[in-house]
Amino acid sequence: MDKRRVFTIISKAENGDRASRRFDVFIIAMILLSVLSIILESFKGLAIRYQSAFDVFEAFTVVVFTLEYGLRIWTADLLYPESRHPRVRYIFSFMALIDLLSILPFYLPFVAADLRFLRLFRLFRLSRLLRLFKLGRYVDSLQVIGSVVRDSASQLIASIGACFLIVLISAILMYGVENAAQPEKFPNIAEALWWAVCTLTTVGYGDVYPITTAGKVLASVISVVGIGIVAIPTGIISAGFTEAMRARRAQGEDAAEEHAAHKRYCPYCGNRLD
Repeated sequence: MDKRRVFTIISKAENGDRASRRFDVFIIAMILLSVLSIILESFKGLAIRYQSAFDVFEAFTVVVFTLEYGLRIWTADLLYPESRHPRVRYIFSFMALIDLLSILPFYLPFVAADLRFLRLFRLFRLSRLLRLFKLGRYVDSLQVIGSVVRDSASQLIASIGACFLIVLISAILMYGVENAAQPEKFPNIAEALWWAVCTLTTVGYGDVYPITTAGKVLASVISVVGIGIVAIPTGIISAGFTEAMRARRAQGEDAAEEHAAHKRYCPYCGNRLD
């Protein structure tokens, strides 16, 4: 099998390419089963009884993802044909780093035997969770969300900056109002930030709350403002998602019309069929 065919198989499947579609389904299944194994291993009874099975399955998935990573590096020159160093460019891309981090901890004990088991165990679990990001290659909806976030990055950064400013102002005001009444709950502005974040995000854990009249009035105003704060980035992403779906729908309709137009002509002589 030549390099170009391998590249088309490991890339996102096009319509009619069964081998590429099967590869995508297989990798998605490996990712989801890998995450499922993390959940099942959290049950102590299952972990003790089936630990060997979990270990064998994890070794198998690491081998699969390692082969996939190697094939992507091998075909990087087809992904970046204009680049002078396509493999280096791919290795330092976001998805390639996710691929590497999702398998690297498995090999660490063979390289550095002095690592503490507990730290390695936590790192290993985190790396397995990172495999969820690999789904972005194969799931269209995740790709749409990613493109929406990228296109709306400036608006989202501005809204997050405004949110942080309001959180800081709320913490400062609440510290000034409540510090004298309950210094153990609002000893400084940094501690007041916890209350401000919980209130403005409408979580409201209830472990810290105002007891003075001024504090209660201020908290009421901040709670109402918090509803709008949460709605700003949500509205930005929703508008971007709607626009992206409208564009994709229009693109699909144009492609269908173009395909229908081609069918009206003979592929050999070019004459109209009707």
